Amino acid sequence: MTTLSPPRRPVHPPPRYRRPLGLSRESWLQYTVLLLLAVLVLAPVVPTLYQSFLDRPLYEAGGVLGADNYVRLFTEAGFGRVVLDTALFAGLTTVLSLLIAVPMAVVVVRTKLPGGRVFAAAMQWPFFISSLILGFGWITMYGPAGFVSVEVRRVLGFLPWNLYSIPGMALTEAVALAPIVYTFCANALRQSDASLEAAARVCGAGPLRILRSVVLPLLRPPVVYASILVISMSVETLSVPLLFGQPVGIDVFSTFLYRNGLQSINPDYGVLGAASAIILLVTVSLVALQAKLLKNAQRFVSVRGKAIRPRPLDLGRLKWISVAAITVYVVMGALIPIGGLVFRSFTQVFTPLQSPFRTLTGDNYERIFTYPVYVQSIVNSLLVAAIGAVLVSVLSLLAVMVARRSDFRFHRAVEYLALAPQAMPGIIVGIGLFWALAFAPFGLGSLIQGTLWALIIGFGLRALPSGFGSIAPSAMQIGRELDNAARVSGADWVRTFTRILAALLRPAFAGALILTFVTLLKEYSPAVFLASADSNIIGTTMLELWVQGNTGSVAALAGLQIAITATFVGLAGLLLKGRDKNA
Repeated sequence: MTTLSPPRRPVHPPPRYRRPLGLSRESWLQYTVLLLLAVLVLAPVVPTLYQSFLDRPLYEAGGVLGADNYVRLFTEAGFGRVVLDTALFAGLTTVLSLLIAVPMAVVVVRTKLPGGRVFAAAMQWPFFISSLILGFGWITMYGPAGFVSVEVRRVLGFLPWNLYSIPGMALTEAVALAPIVYTFCANALRQSDASLEAAARVCGAGPLRILRSVVLPLLRPPVVYASILVISMSVETLSVPLLFGQPVGIDVFSTFLYRNGLQSINPDYGVLGAASAIILLVTVSLVALQAKLLKNAQRFVSVRGKAIRPRPLDLGRLKWISVAAITVYVVMGALIPIGGLVFRSFTQVFTPLQSPFRTLTGDNYERIFTYPVYVQSIVNSLLVAAIGAVLVSVLSLLAVMVARRSDFRFHRAVEYLALAPQAMPGIIVGIGLFWALAFAPFGLGSLIQGTLWALIIGFGLRALPSGFGSIAPSAMQIGRELDNAARVSGADWVRTFTRILAALLRPAFAGALILTFVTLLKEYSPAVFLASADSNIIGTTMLELWVQGNTGSVAALAGLQIAITATFVGLAGLLLKGRDKNA
């Protein structure tokens, strides 16, 4: 009897890919990503360091290298006082941010708090508001002639606070940065195992003892990480020190560069370069310290394979004190300043000495939309944010794939370069790119300088770590067996990425788009040195109008930026929810 064997399926040979100059497609793409990141990161750094040792401006021939700029910086320019004021401002901002955010994260996540979900959502919104706008709002309400200040002075006979001081600057900046600390601590509390709390409860410990002896010690890693991040951001921030400190002669790193660079009739580029190099060294050291401290965070790990669902602690009457404290922060710190700024945009005069409802007007918005230069600044901001978000998200996705999902020999260098801009203050990015574009080869600098592309490069460089950090965790959650199966089928690294991994990372890519769009829309400090009259954005236009005393138009532009941000984030959230339901 003859047995018929089943017909054989035709075996298709694996696809063949071209190898230009002997290199595979994946090698070309990986080296391109590495080179592009290196150029972007080094472009502002190298000219800054070179200028700091040069005895004349970069554009003058015959320069001699030396350390005279650093000597003059500390002996003639009053830089010692700037260092002290910066340290006081950054240190006090960090302390206040921790005092606000850490207890708030603990009571919202770990206790029975009425309205906990509402407070958790409310803590996120200050992140979407530019610290420049928040500064304008605080001056409008709590400044010497602010709406709240005038009423308080009338009742008490004096004003118990002074915004135009280092404590006033630190408090305003802490309100803006507290959501970052809250996010790190809240995420750590949600992911930690509650078995230690259960054990303490069995031993008879009360809610306060559990919080003090069990919960707070487990927060050391996120507190350390957030503290160094807040210090770094305080060192580099320009908006609050510029609005509050410069009028009374308080200089920090960022305003020192602004005053001696943009505002100076005859800038001393050598001193400017030396100061920029020192600030860059400080921020790089802080980021390196952050990485080193987090290496030893394993002893605080409480997330295990078998976890116990946490049972919220009951604080009794103290929960109402917590509710009151959080409400004060949300209302006094964010809602009143932002609400007052928006209300100011609809009035001619905003003071408690006269009812604001008697001076309601739409002239401020009409003025914004009447003058083409103001309309152009809004359009420019949207273009920079939209184009930059797409480009940064694509580059971040490629960098994550090369750094975390490839065998590229320089994959660690790609990751370091993608995260390096978090140690580069925005104003130094602006100064460095200004110098770099001035000496770019083949006339590229003259084509880019002063255009929106210069802003997209500068802003995008600042947003790159956020995009990378938004996509990387999702990429690490995808099992390697998918890559291996594609390779066995004959697909190379590029085909595996485009056909499999890219589809799985679409939600993370969408999240990166939202995050980078908001980040780019808020950004403005590199534009101080990179923008021209034709490429002004909302932030630089608001600064110009503020200097002119046109607070109504400033409030109108701030209201428009808040409305754009809220609309974009709301629509993006709805679209992402719709995708999740369809999936």
